[in-house]
Amino acid sequence: MIQTEKKIVYSAFGLRISSEIPLPEVPHSSEPTTELDVEIRIGDIGRLADQLFAAPFKHVVEEGAVFFYVPDTAYYSIWNGRLITVSPVQGADEDLIRLYVLGTCMGALLMQRGILPLHGSAVAIHGKAYAFVGDSGAGKSTLASAFLSEGYPLVSDDLIAVTLSKEDQTPVVTPSYPQQKLWQDSLKHLGMSSGEYRSIYGREDKYCIPVASNYVSSPLPLAGVIELVKTENELQIAKIAKLECLQTLLYHTFRPFLIPRLGLMDWHFQASSVIAGQISMYRLHRPETRFTAPQLVNIILETLSMEVGHSV
Repeated sequence: MIQTEKKIVYSAFGLRISSEIPLPEVPHSSEPTTELDVEIRIGDIGRLADQLFAAPFKHVVEEGAVFFYVPDTAYYSIWNGRLITVSPVQGADEDLIRLYVLGTCMGALLMQRGILPLHGSAVAIHGKAYAFVGDSGAGKSTLASAFLSEGYPLVSDDLIAVTLSKEDQTPVVTPSYPQQKLWQDSLKHLGMSSGEYRSIYGREDKYCIPVASNYVSSPLPLAGVIELVKTENELQIAKIAKLECLQTLLYHTFRPFLIPRLGLMDWHFQASSVIAGQISMYRLHRPETRFTAPQLVNIILETLSMEVGHSV
């Protein structure tokens, strides 16, 4: 059974998080513990337990709260952007329980707080954040790692939290926590040994990579989104047409099926419209038959350097 912690406050996505579940990936907060944004508790999921058990992985939304069950792992609920309750299954693996807390639970919680969660990785290029989005296996984290190897720090991996500044509605990315998830094949091509890292539960060929020494901890303006698409052809990058930008942002929102269920379609449309109007969006086709991350870094930097008034 998972061991609980008391009164430990973590910092991720610009939020102060008190958690009864240990979160070793997430830095401790230096802010006063009396001012919390989020609580993660271990407790009873309530009357929906039987319904959730009968439909594993199905997300149930009631009164703005999100509930789901992962077999042999835990029941989860996310309330009002402030409370995550976890009811672990006896004997469940702690790493797997935590994987859903920091993934699906946090993505739903960000939506509830009016923070747009994109599914991808983001790096900092000369003081601005650039997001890499794409389907599973498109190479988002691998591309981010290739940028890290060239000295460009990580901003976020898996979940990219985008807010609009109160002053001028500028889209801003708030960093998550200093860790990446990389496949063993990517580690090999990047010259990294899998023996140095902990594998992700249930995915023996995917690993958690700490990046504390090359990580941005302060919010950065979002300057661009690059969609990765696998292809049988050669490398090609092109701007996404304005009419496609909103659909691209919707498609690559983390767990987008929750948006209508939470009554957030208008919010998402308005936020996406503001974001799309201020950033550059590109579609980058990459060959799936060979490792091209270093070439992708070069083509992205060359493309950005040709933008009017932008120098990288």
